[in-house]
Amino acid sequence: MIRTMIVDDDALVRLGLCDLLEGDDDIEVVTQAADGLQAIEKAAAHQVDVALVDVRMPRMDGITATARLRALPRPPRVITLTTFDLDEYVYNALAAGADGFLLKDADPTEILRAVHLVAAGSAMLHPSAARRLIDHYHHAARPQAEAAQRRIGRLSPRESDVLGLLAEGATNADIAGALGMRESTVKAHVSRILTTLEVSNRVQAALVARDAGRTR
Repeated sequence: MIRTMIVDDDALVRLGLCDLLEGDDDIEVVTQAADGLQAIEKAAAHQVDVALVDVRMPRMDGITATARLRALPRPPRVITLTTFDLDEYVYNALAAGADGFLLKDADPTEILRAVHLVAAGSAMLHPSAARRLIDHYHHAARPQAEAAQRRIGRLSPRESDVLGLLAEGATNADIAGALGMRESTVKAHVSRILTTLEVSNRVQAALVARDAGRTR
């Protein structure tokens, strides 16, 4: 069972998401919060696997809340919720430790798919919108390109191959199929990649790859 938390200042949005998530037999909504501060308190009191967090909220915004949630002793994975006019905030949320993001008008099946993917350790980077937003705003980090290239240079050739596919949003199963490896081997490579690049999740590893110019 995937234990989730919904964080949004709009009560109607919370209600709609709760109805959607509770309709999945493998997902349980264990708590809700109306802003970032409440989210920190609720996450500390409940065992949360995945938090769906709005970007713009009173008292504490979703970006700050994401960083605070990821710093908890038992951190939940975070999916950021946003609209197209919040692109820059989305990038900042991913850099703060979110495992992905969804547009609020996403198809319900895509929202459920995202929760399952993130709970399983993958990232929600593969939608074309996500890739476009990250590409558009990541140019601000170009001065870090040389440092990113040095970090990637520590990887083995096989790990570099895995990172390239990971950065394009491929799941472990996708990578295993593309490279002719077992999924368990892919998981081991991903773990070493995160350690070598000194990042905490797949999204941040993908951003390092983009800094280094290793993706399209």
